Amino acid sequence: MPSFRSPKSQSDHAVSQKVSLGTGRHDHRDDGRIHSVGTARNYGTSLKGSARYMRENRLGDLRNMTPEIAMRYLESRAATVSQKTLDLDRQALQMHLGVKLDVVKSQVETKLSTRSYTPTQVQRIAAAQSEKNSLATQIAYCAGLRAHELLTIRSVGEQQPSSHRVWSQERFSGRDGVRYTVTGKGGLVREILLSKELAARLEETRLVEPRQVIDRGVNYIQHYDIGGGRTWSQSFSSASQRELGFSTGAHGLRHSYAQERMEELQRNGMNYDDAKGTVAQEVGHFESNTTEAYLR
Repeated sequence: MPSFRSPKSQSDHAVSQKVSLGTGRHDHRDDGRIHSVGTARNYGTSLKGSARYMRENRLGDLRNMTPEIAMRYLESRAATVSQKTLDLDRQALQMHLGVKLDVVKSQVETKLSTRSYTPTQVQRIAAAQSEKNSLATQIAYCAGLRAHELLTIRSVGEQQPSSHRVWSQERFSGRDGVRYTVTGKGGLVREILLSKELAARLEETRLVEPRQVIDRGVNYIQHYDIGGGRTWSQSFSSASQRELGFSTGAHGLRHSYAQERMEELQRNGMNYDDAKGTVAQEVGHFESNTTEAYLR
């Protein structure tokens, strides 16, 4: 039976039934709920495509979706989308259906090329930005930060790292500096290390009163007057294009950090697997496969 609701309204409704904001994902793992605005947005986009598939194939709407139909949909997508997109579609459908679906492999060959920047390239980009964005670029490069994490920097005395994780004592080994914390994906709070020079410059920008910043629909409380989020990311890409003639995006700084730290740790005697595990914690995730992507 055809649906009279648009794919977007169907996906919005499906996501609204699963949203549970205000509770960290890492503290409520596998509860079938959505704990962040970013995840809700991504799942909504994926489910809109699923709803469109249902309508185009005269299968009804998302209420008529079954695991069997979901697998046929994923298999049809495998020929045209990347593995990352396909996995997101599967996760959204799992949330909607409340069942686990088999992983479908993408048939699209992903181009494996490095996104990292050299130290000289980072210096040139930072020099072409405003003072606030330039400092943010240097901090992101020094600590391997995501764009939104720049908005969440706190001193360790003000915010402790998440206690539900077992943190390696090898983090930041071989480096000297000042520790801060940032809030990453899923509400995970981790320590980062800034050079003493960067920490001093950061403290000069400390706000008298914290301010609320909205980035990509998410509210953050910012304690330092530096760039961050989408505005900083766009500034970085523009400066990279102007100075270097190309841009791999601000996320490329995380690739730079991971690659440089791997070389540094192994040079100091740590074996490959231990170094990779240490770097994974330093950049805020615990998945070996994700770390491998940064090391290309």
